[in-house]
Amino acid sequence: MNDAPILVAQGLSKAYGPRVVLGDISLSIHENERVGLVGLNGSGKSTLTRLLAGIELPDTGTVARRRDAPVLYLDQSPVFPGDPTARQAVSEGLGAWHEANRRYEEASDALGRGEGDLDALLHQQAEAAADVERLGGWERGHQVEALLGHLGIARPDDPVATMSGGEQRRVALARILIARPALAILDEPTNHLDVETIDWLERYLQDEFPGALLLITHDRYLLDRVATRTLELDQGKVFSYDGGYEDYLEAKAERLAMEARTEANRQNFLRREIEWLRRQPKARTTKQKARIERAEAAIAIQGPRAERAATFQIEESRSGKTILELHNLSLQVGERPLIRGLTLALTAGERVGIVGRNGTGKTTLLRAISGQLAPSAGELVLGKNTRLAYFDQARSGLEDDKSIFDNVVADQPRIEIGGVTLTPHAYLERFLFDSHKQRQKVGALSGGERARVALARMLRQGANLVLLDEPTNDLDVATLGALEEMLVEFGGTALVVTHDRYFLDRVATAILAFEGDGVVIRYAGNHESYRQQRAAAEAQRSAQAAEVKAAQKKTERVVQRTVRLTHSEERELEQIMGRIEEAEARVAQLEASLSSPDLYAGGGDVKSLLADLDQARQQAATLMARWEELEALRAGSPP
Repeated sequence: MNDAPILVAQGLSKAYGPRVVLGDISLSIHENERVGLVGLNGSGKSTLTRLLAGIELPDTGTVARRRDAPVLYLDQSPVFPGDPTARQAVSEGLGAWHEANRRYEEASDALGRGEGDLDALLHQQAEAAADVERLGGWERGHQVEALLGHLGIARPDDPVATMSGGEQRRVALARILIARPALAILDEPTNHLDVETIDWLERYLQDEFPGALLLITHDRYLLDRVATRTLELDQGKVFSYDGGYEDYLEAKAERLAMEARTEANRQNFLRREIEWLRRQPKARTTKQKARIERAEAAIAIQGPRAERAATFQIEESRSGKTILELHNLSLQVGERPLIRGLTLALTAGERVGIVGRNGTGKTTLLRAISGQLAPSAGELVLGKNTRLAYFDQARSGLEDDKSIFDNVVADQPRIEIGGVTLTPHAYLERFLFDSHKQRQKVGALSGGERARVALARMLRQGANLVLLDEPTNDLDVATLGALEEMLVEFGGTALVVTHDRYFLDRVATAILAFEGDGVVIRYAGNHESYRQQRAAAEAQRSAQAAEVKAAQKKTERVVQRTVRLTHSEERELEQIMGRIEEAEARVAQLEASLSSPDLYAGGGDVKSLLADLDQARQQAATLMARWEELEALRAGSPP
């Protein structure tokens, strides 16, 4: 690799009590690299990135970072010292520019108040203005506004402390993007972002962000389109693969197949050696002893541990003819409409993905369906046999001071799923919680583990209508695959609010798009189909607008042709002043003749001259009126 390394980690290990999270990890990240980091929940991804960023220290090993290459880290719980507004927090990412701009504003404010030493303040103001120009110019402040707008921060002058956790994460992300470090380490940057914002972020990271990236994300499209290398953290070790998500899957499949072949060869060797040993007499030669030692060494090798995968299944309840119907449904918060007159009927087997910008009403719709919120108008009908299961965004219902076991199964002696009766312990093992883990308090779990607990709690009972609000947040890729598989095999009906485009492409049979101002439109097919339909509709609207514009221009040209000058009229206008001058000269000549005493002394034809003068004056007046008409036409307005 030609680009210089930004950081080099060697021999990193980290343990929390008896649990070893990372063991002897070495890696490097170079300039311009775009690296994805994947692994199961709890595998240590966040721990590794915090070690690389210098936020935590390893038990053993070193991380060397280049002095001239700043590294910034997007934490899942960012901190903002000093109670700044969103604008101030993001501006701090500009570093020296922000400081220069602050000095300029301080001097300007003092000058405006007429306080302090005038000459000193003018000098400070001029010096700060020069620094602002040197560090990127005044437009950098506009970049702060633009980033906040793209990331959906509608009130940039509000204190960050008053914002939701999702908004705080977006402010922190904007702060890193504006700073443009040599390496940005982003831990789940797409959490709490809507689909349109993720699309924007994906394009920004591809086309505009100049530094290197290390991305922890479950967004498989983002990985595939941005990452040039993928690291997998598995059982405390790091495996590196060239390319994005698709290349990673192919290369990992080859690695696992190779490990399987190696293990099969080892097992065959062990069987042969054991058979040989059993056939031999007890006395051993030197060669026999060496062969025994080889067999014992092969036995001591630990074979590859099979990867554990979650298994999700829901007991499907029988449903009637009606599952869910919305008749002219309207929902609003205060005076703000979220849904206006939505009519919708869902049937068995439908899986509807719900998309739209944050705050447009997606969660509110699920709350109304679950009975937590009354409609503002219209009717919401659940069928008599409809049994509803609701997985909310807050993972509510979990008690942090109780164990996983007590939260999920409590005193249930058995759980029946898909015609199979399971013990509570066996049921929880399907969600990757072994018997030791099942006694751990929920309050000590990671976000992904909490999500699995909430899923286990929801899925223990049968249902034929499933409501899932942001189920993909915090889940690792393997667990997402298990959830996708469950929904595809589920014969009931599902409504899923999610920003995960890959998930929607695999699962959704229809998309319910919240387009703002109470407008909700249903599209057939998955998310890619929805995007194509929207693009086609937008193209059609653009074509229609272009047709209207062309028709307007055509009308304008027709009007111009009827009002403005033709070629012959242009020539007439060019010549008419000469003709007017000739007519006026003729008038002047006739007037002079009629004024001459000689005319009357000699008995001239006065009557004829008066007739000629009258005709000449009339001609001059006609020509002048025509000139005014042509000038008015040339100006584009009727005379």
